[in-house]
Amino acid sequence: MKAPYTAGPDIHVLPSVLPIPGLGDQPVNAFLVRGAEPLLVDAGMPVDREEFLEALWSLIDPADLRWVAVTHDDRDHTGALRSVLQAAPQAKVVANAISVTRISEEFTIPGERVVTANPGSRIKLADRELSFHRPPTFDSPGTLALFDHSDGTLYSSDSFGTVLEEIGHDFSEVAEKEFFEGFDVLNRAIAPWTAIVDEERFAARLRPLAGLSPERLLSAHGPTVRGAAVERLFEAMVRMPALPAWLPEADLDLEAALDAHEAAGGR
Repeated sequence: MKAPYTAGPDIHVLPSVLPIPGLGDQPVNAFLVRGAEPLLVDAGMPVDREEFLEALWSLIDPADLRWVAVTHDDRDHTGALRSVLQAAPQAKVVANAISVTRISEEFTIPGERVVTANPGSRIKLADRELSFHRPPTFDSPGTLALFDHSDGTLYSSDSFGTVLEEIGHDFSEVAEKEFFEGFDVLNRAIAPWTAIVDEERFAARLRPLAGLSPERLLSAHGPTVRGAAVERLFEAMVRMPALPAWLPEADLDLEAALDAHEAAGGR
């Protein structure tokens, strides 16, 4: 875990890092949205569980948390979920039914604490409205992106992420060439199927998401992207089906990366 920082008014980033041997570091972010009904987007990695919980509860009283949106069930998004739900009795989980089913392989979330969502779903909270979308790249069929209509923030799950030699909090703090090289690597790695997708159909599915005109893009695996830079990420994403499915010279042994991260105590 790294120290939390803010990505916007009432938006706190809970950041960690997953080293990818031979390439650099992959950011791993969860997000706490403060407000009338506080919302947690994703729940960190298992190896960071205790530090994640310490950081989270330093920002909010567990009794005040109302929602936990799970973008998908991968372990780097659900590592502290069970502990969060145990500590926050009023919090409900919002997730796709596929993700809920897969999470239930490890532990059961009571039905009364689950709200299922699909691409196209909308949920109104006391002070904001959330819509749910299929992000352009994903590695789980239950993956959802969230758009907060109150402040124009798109929480894009894995999509639009990158791998960097040195992680910054904001897109403006990193070298653009490095960012987009890592962007191409990560988005192909999580979605190798883009290499067999029709380019026009992929672009057509991307347009409605771009049409939301996000003011801020928050990927689970990238720095905060704001304003005009968001459009540049959409322009980079539309090229994905034209790229090879994988960098032939890249040795991305994710199992080894996870082992190394855990052996280092998650630091």
